Amino acid sequence: MWIAKDWDDFELIDAGKGKKLERWGERYLLRPDPQAIWPFDKKSEAWGKIDAVYRRSDKGGGQWDYNREIPETWNIKRKGITYKIGTMGFKHTGLFPEQAANWDWMAELAAKNPGMKVLNLFAYTGGATLACLKNGAEVVHIDASKGMVEWAKDNAKLSGMEDAPVRFIVDDCNKFVARELRRGSKYKAIIMDPPSYGRGPSGEAWKIEDMLYDLVESCSLLLDDEPVFFLINSYTTGLQPQTLSNILKYTVADKFGGSIESDGVGLEISSSGLILPCGASGRWQA
Repeated sequence: MWIAKDWDDFELIDAGKGKKLERWGERYLLRPDPQAIWPFDKKSEAWGKIDAVYRRSDKGGGQWDYNREIPETWNIKRKGITYKIGTMGFKHTGLFPEQAANWDWMAELAAKNPGMKVLNLFAYTGGATLACLKNGAEVVHIDASKGMVEWAKDNAKLSGMEDAPVRFIVDDCNKFVARELRRGSKYKAIIMDPPSYGRGPSGEAWKIEDMLYDLVESCSLLLDDEPVFFLINSYTTGLQPQTLSNILKYTVADKFGGSIESDGVGLEISSSGLILPCGASGRWQA
């Protein structure tokens, strides 16, 4: 499993009974996590410092309950990049810290290929975008949510990268890829972090099991003659790492050679040393 490391401003303190206790900078949050089905460790004094708890509703969704007043947003840092954090809807905070394992991998490849052009699909608040930009890449950042694209712009500005070579675009990823194919655009690397289910800005439906393969196949046609990497990330429980390897084999590796690795991504629980699984990633590299 690929474990996200080198976090100073984030810590997964404890996890169990369907929840996880985290430190985000100076704020302590308790959020649901369906993977954590073992008992809590309960040894950390952080249990007495919880600022906010996300409680699910029997009717769907949920809400944050606050034990004390906290800012609407605050900032955390990692490796010279600043991320805006907040208590958002559906238990989110604006960042998936386990993805740092993938950010480090792509940052290293970007640094070895200065000026490479990267397409980041379902790009959310820009963690992968910023990792690539900081290491000399040019990025096209696509997400269907205007709010998340604005959040990504904020992160770029906070990180001193507001003038970096990046295009932030609000669009449905399938439609954008289709237009790029018609335009003959080419990229050295492609990143995608699709949701299990979603809607585009005009209500376009997305279901990962039905649509992922076709999108990856289309994206493989956007790679230039000497591509560098392709990353697929999935939070869908049913899509195992080997599934991502198989997709990359038929769409990218058969055309360009190279190597494929797929594995789970996770975070270490500081109180117990256990690992919390946080999805799967498939990596192709030239």
